[in-house]
Amino acid sequence: MEWTRGPRDTWKRMAEWLRSLPGTLPTPPEALLVVSAHWEAPVPTVTSSAAPSLVYDYYGFPQSTYELTWPAPGSPELAARVQQLLGSAGIDAAADGNRGFDHGVFIPLKVAYPEAQVPTVQLSLRGGLDPSEHLAIGRALAPLRDEGVLLLGSGMSYHNMAGFMAPGTREVSARFDEWLAAAVTADPSGRDAALAGWSRAPMARESHPREEHLVPLMVAAGAAGAARGQQVLRDEVMGAVVSAFRFD
Repeated sequence: MEWTRGPRDTWKRMAEWLRSLPGTLPTPPEALLVVSAHWEAPVPTVTSSAAPSLVYDYYGFPQSTYELTWPAPGSPELAARVQQLLGSAGIDAAADGNRGFDHGVFIPLKVAYPEAQVPTVQLSLRGGLDPSEHLAIGRALAPLRDEGVLLLGSGMSYHNMAGFMAPGTREVSARFDEWLAAAVTADPSGRDAALAGWSRAPMARESHPREEHLVPLMVAAGAAGAARGQQVLRDEVMGAVVSAFRFD
């Protein structure tokens, strides 16, 4: 499709990986907590509605993309638990009962969980996008991993809108992707330090002029604790190398 700035199969491998995700989990999650690149707030903020709407926070796409549905239930209980965990760690947090799921939530989860039956809460990024702060947010939320909650960071390992389909982007994105994969899959004792200093990596700012699409990974890594990261997808979309990671 022309609007993807790539061939019709641009997102095929990523879609296949998303469809396969639920089947790779040891047990079905009781709830999902999603950190999206597309919501920033002064303090980490959770959706607290029992029936969140959708936020079509994009423009210039076909009309059909504004008619998509994904009616997953919210979870006021999980929203309260997230606030409690963050508060116990000394991190101010808030809830928003009017905020719906943005496309960083409902687009990938419509593929992974098309039945939209798993209770879902979205967590914002904190304004300023400090990587160390988001690693700390993840550490505070680590107990959720033992409470049946699947934590998902929704962003992109390369996100330079001017770079997509541009000459040289594959080489630039590949260099950063190689560094990122090494950092995420390193021994957990050194992982946080590497990720906190991500902007010093090769081709870092060429890959992320602004880091909102990378910071959700920091929350997931912080929550991982001693679990080692794995690179579970490496793909090329719109001329850029991109990867997905998982912590078990």
